[in-house]
Amino acid sequence: MAARAGGNSAPPAEVEAVAASWMLEFCCCCLCRHFGDGCLAEFQRWSDVAYALINGLSKIPAHQKKTVYLCQLLIRIAKGKKLECHFENYKRISPLESALSFWTLLEREEIQLEKLHKDIRQLIQIQSVAVYMENGYFKEAAEALQRLFTGSESDKPLRMKLAIIIKSKDPYVPLLQTFSYDFLIKKIKSYIELFMKGNETNFLLQAATKEVESQGLGAIIALQSKAVNADENDKENLETKQRLTKEQHSIADQSPGDIRNPTVRPHAGGKLEERTAVQSLNGLQNVEKHGHALVSVRKRQRWTYNEDLKLKSGVKEFGVGNWTKILVHGDFNNRTSVMLKDRWRTLLMENRWKITV
Repeated sequence: MAARAGGNSAPPAEVEAVAASWMLEFCCCCLCRHFGDGCLAEFQRWSDVAYALINGLSKIPAHQKKTVYLCQLLIRIAKGKKLECHFENYKRISPLESALSFWTLLEREEIQLEKLHKDIRQLIQIQSVAVYMENGYFKEAAEALQRLFTGSESDKPLRMKLAIIIKSKDPYVPLLQTFSYDFLIKKIKSYIELFMKGNETNFLLQAATKEVESQGLGAIIALQSKAVNADENDKENLETKQRLTKEQHSIADQSPGDIRNPTVRPHAGGKLEERTAVQSLNGLQNVEKHGHALVSVRKRQRWTYNEDLKLKSGVKEFGVGNWTKILVHGDFNNRTSVMLKDRWRTLLMENRWKITV
């Protein structure tokens, strides 16, 4: 904690505000990533976190306006086709209409993306009408059209086209099919990518990345150690299985009377042998249960030619050392950022390519 004059610690309220600010920035990054990946369950989980953090703000700090607006926008876009969802007190406002208000606020926070801003604005307007029409709510579509446009001359051509489409009651006209909901999602993802590139210095994201990389190295060492121990025990487990099988055959060869009245030694050695046999059986069951998993782990550790190409491409795009970014944006087979770093070092040593980054 930062210290104030006189040696006193910082006020708890101020500390909480700074921590909440970091958490909100990190939460926004998670929302962007899961929205881009299409992970609906994770997106919903982080949406709940975002709502809790945003509702805890007495007012939106100037430096966090863009973050708050983007979180609100993504949450509404994700629910864009669910007309039963309401984010405003006025129940007739659809999720996409509500999203448009936050997109307008985002536009005011930045001016360098004028073309992308215009495209996304028009797509939200078109889909706000299209979603109503797809559900057969043509009256509601007409009412939404009146709310969406302010009567400016620049919006007039689109407004007139949408009015004609609503009168036709045909939700499958070329305009609505061309500027579809999927196309809107694609454009939003383009905007997200730009946002993420501008927020790579997020404090919690950097700290979490370092922690994951350090834990990832320990996990790999533990996995390798487990595989080695399994190899060393393979022979012993095989011998145990053969001995147990031999004992089963021996019991089967006994007479019925011998099986019903087995001879038990009265001293402690009998208990020790019984306990050893139970442990051997448990070991055999564990080998049979996990043997295939160990084999698959060894196979997954082999690098394919395509993975090497993706690793090289990731290094060219993000630079050496940004292993977590390369891992997130690439399609690797159960890899960690540490695995990527080690593989890159191996490729450099093997000089498989003439690497120019």
